[in-house]
Amino acid sequence: MLGTGIGHYIPLVAYLGFCVMIIVSLVKRPLYGLYYMIPFLPYRTMRDHFLDYPLGGNMLTILVLAVIVGALIKGKRLPKGKGKLYLIWLIFAIYLYISMWLGVAMGNAPPPIWLQDINFVTWKDYMLIPLVFLAAGLVVEDRKSVKIIIFLTAFSVVAIDRSCLMDSMSRSWSNFDENKRGGGPLGFGSNQTAAYLAQFSMFFWGFAQFLKRKKLRLISYGIVALTIFTDMYTFSRGSYLAIILSVVVLGFLKDRKLLIVAALFLVTWQAIVPTAVRERVNMTENSNGQLESSANERVRLWQDAEDAIAADPIFGAGFATYQLTAHVDNLRDTHNWYIKVLVETGIVGMLIVLAMLQQMLAAAYRLFKIAEDPLYRGFGLGLFLAICACLVANCFGDRWTYIEITSPLWLLVGTTLRATEFSEAAPVTEATASNATISTNPFLAYR
Repeated sequence: MLGTGIGHYIPLVAYLGFCVMIIVSLVKRPLYGLYYMIPFLPYRTMRDHFLDYPLGGNMLTILVLAVIVGALIKGKRLPKGKGKLYLIWLIFAIYLYISMWLGVAMGNAPPPIWLQDINFVTWKDYMLIPLVFLAAGLVVEDRKSVKIIIFLTAFSVVAIDRSCLMDSMSRSWSNFDENKRGGGPLGFGSNQTAAYLAQFSMFFWGFAQFLKRKKLRLISYGIVALTIFTDMYTFSRGSYLAIILSVVVLGFLKDRKLLIVAALFLVTWQAIVPTAVRERVNMTENSNGQLESSANERVRLWQDAEDAIAADPIFGAGFATYQLTAHVDNLRDTHNWYIKVLVETGIVGMLIVLAMLQQMLAAAYRLFKIAEDPLYRGFGLGLFLAICACLVANCFGDRWTYIEITSPLWLLVGTTLRATEFSEAAPVTEATASNATISTNPFLAYR
């Protein structure tokens, strides 16, 4: 760091911070443990440095569990009347484990028992996502904690932006070159990083709609601009589409002018974006009008998946089995999460997933529509847009089962359920009612 050599000690300090926060979460304030983990949820490359220390690879899991246990010890409870999503996740977790054993019975996978069994490890890592959701639902306790979570999420996004830009801007991008795309701070490649950036650029875009203080609004829009610029240099066509469609949704829900802006952008984008980005988008088809290799590869994978779905349409081939065998061009992913769900868990798994997604969207939309507090309204709208971006991005690959991409989103969902409870419980005083009838702007009271 600035040539001082201090940067060498940052991973050790962060690791020791996890150790301290595990104790703090268990014996004092589990909310502090939740705060501490937020910047580390997406930052996989930072967490990888913990592997040099005892239990380093499991520190995030241990901290999440400590937050949950600490909350239960202190008598914390989930939001009243908001338990559908928690129940759906529990059903899904159990179903996925049973599905793995179904894959064993069909000869598609080894028994999911030990940590060296890749299907069991996949399930275990996936289950950290609902645990983050559960932790947030237990410990978020008031409006102040919601504001801190928003601030820490913003800090995380800016940190990811900075890391991505330092990597991207170290290369020449006069023309697109696939070999120049880096792995990114999420540690899994540009497309995965792009999905995260698309989600949270839209979250802060929606959140900014209800900010009354000019300084805060400018900061929020600054994060949006920086994150979209960063996303542009990931060269992920799926994330581009996710942002555009989410902007259209924002136009319908809040600001119709954005529909015109989106239309103008679609007409003029080739004159606006850098040459390398234009080349990347136009690569979808070659000069003969045929799909280029990457897009054609996806189509062939999806066609191959049709046969697998037809063979076991109800329960699928077993969760986490697709990765165990090579498919088109030796690939081990369907490059579409929804297809992957159908292949591995069948129609039953897809119905559970659809119920989960519907409840996520409903929770965000409900907060956006019913809340009186502009902070909560912006939070609900921002989360709704982030989920929309997530749904689009998953059409082009599995962006859902990655802790780095999805757990920050589920943390916000857990916070939303809490914020909805706060909003519904807020008393309506006579003064508030009187002011509401006098003022044409119900948001003037925002601080």
